[in-house]
Amino acid sequence: MLTPELTRGLLDRGVDMGTNVIFAALIFIIGLFVAGVIRRALKKMIAKNKRIDVTLANFFSSMVYYVIMVMVFIAVLERFGVQTTSLVAALGAATLAIGLALQGTLSNVAAGVMLVLFRPYSLGDFVEIAGQAGSVKDVNLFTTVLATGDNKRIIVPNGSAWGDVITNYSANGTRRVDFVFSIDYSDDINGAMALIQETLRQDTRIHKTPDVFTAVTAHGGSSVDIVTRVWCDGANYWGIYFDGMKNIKEAFDANGFSIPYPHQVNVQRDA
Repeated sequence: MLTPELTRGLLDRGVDMGTNVIFAALIFIIGLFVAGVIRRALKKMIAKNKRIDVTLANFFSSMVYYVIMVMVFIAVLERFGVQTTSLVAALGAATLAIGLALQGTLSNVAAGVMLVLFRPYSLGDFVEIAGQAGSVKDVNLFTTVLATGDNKRIIVPNGSAWGDVITNYSANGTRRVDFVFSIDYSDDINGAMALIQETLRQDTRIHKTPDVFTAVTAHGGSSVDIVTRVWCDGANYWGIYFDGMKNIKEAFDANGFSIPYPHQVNVQRDA
């Protein structure tokens, strides 16, 4: 049988519970709204910086959003009288355990953030990273995706990319093409050098300044080697190299210069 005191106690408890539910709901709704506003504002602010990738903007804004929501969840629990000190300690221990278990993955995430932030390479660049060469097709928080010249797909963990030497062949607008041409010891060196310069200057893709450079680089076992250097736009590098090798061979043939084969001379002496 309900006594007036028991009825009043139940009523007070119900009022307290209802008040806590209302306040908890308000805390959750306001926290959800604030977290969403902060996430959108942060994403918009980061997106204005052209040096920062969209992937990084989404990552940071989402991270801030979930941190705020965890704080809101803890505040809601406290409103219902739950002791959150032990809960926070448990969450910290769980986070530490997960971090230790996924330290390799987290290192890739950290490296991905550094790659996206400092931009040692961008989409479309031809690079050599972690011993792999190819065009950059994608850069995310975990991996860098390359496409090789024969269209193989290579996925490099960002930790390996950031921790190794990065060679970006597309970073600068111009590149130098190096050739080595060989002539016979009996050929005219100055004539061969002049012919190389004249032939390569006919290629309009080669820059006029600096001019075609030629010099004798070595006296080989069966040839005199002439190093030749020209400058061009990076996109024309391989076209100039392949055409240059072909055109110089044809020019040598037409003008009587020979490209010697490696050979040995055996000298026999009578006893």
